[in-house]
Amino acid sequence: MNNQLYEQDFNLWRESIIEQIKEHRFNDIDWEHLLIELEDMGKSEKRSFISNLTILIAHLLKLTVQSDAPEMMKGSWYSSVTEHRFRVKKDLEENPSFKNYITEVISQAYADARKLAIKESKKAKLGVRQPTDAEYPLDCPFLIEQLLNEDFYGEND
Repeated sequence: MNNQLYEQDFNLWRESIIEQIKEHRFNDIDWEHLLIELEDMGKSEKRSFISNLTILIAHLLKLTVQSDAPEMMKGSWYSSVTEHRFRVKKDLEENPSFKNYITEVISQAYADARKLAIKESKKAKLGVRQPTDAEYPLDCPFLIEQLLNEDFYGEND
């Protein structure tokens, strides 16, 4: 029955699993799907963490490489850095094991952030200088401590 419920109404399936656990009816639990959901939940959390880390790094890169950009452009990058730094730090607070994970994924996040920063810089208009790809370092120029430091914005730090 739980198998069908999982396929037909995920929310109702989830609620029934919660009830079964609360009532200690462990033999009734759809363990196969519960394990799949728990594994997916972990993957989703990690994807979100990497995504926020990537955007944080990309906009720090833009602030560093394009320090000569108009203040209006840089203002949105500052806001993005603040927002995504907050999200990364919140994830680290809620998932202390991510402290080890960040060191594993920093190079992947940086590679994606570099591509994103380069791609976005090529869209610059109205006389804004478009940096060359070579101006973006191949390796992450930021320490993890800098990425998490609320007062660090890359340029002139």
